[in-house]
Order: sequence, then C-alpha cells, then structure tokens
Amino acid sequence: MGTTYFHKYLLISAVAFFAILALDIAVPAVVLSAMALLRWVVSLEIGPATMAKGAA
Repeated sequence: MGTTYFHKYLLISAVAFFAILALDIAVPAVVLSAMALLRWVVSLEIGPATMAKGAA
C-alpha cells in the first residue's frame, strides 16, 4: 500500500516538474515575441517617409 502512494507521489511530482519547466520556456518566449511584435508595429508607424517629411 505504501508503494502505491509513493508511485502516485512520484508521478504527480514529475508532472508538476515538467509543467513548470514548460512554463519556464513558454513565458519568456511569449514576452520576447510580444516585444518583437511591438517593435515591428512601431517601426511601421515611424517609417522613412514619415521621418523625411519631418526633416523637410
């Protein structure tokens, strides 16, 4: 009976570990993707033509 509890505890521990590991990879990837997207959006609004009009 004790071995069954140990195996369940081991399984839950492994699932929790790999779930946290996946979040550890996914969260920075989402943040970096959002930063890249925002930089791309800003660069579209402030393009070379806009900068040339302001300089003239």
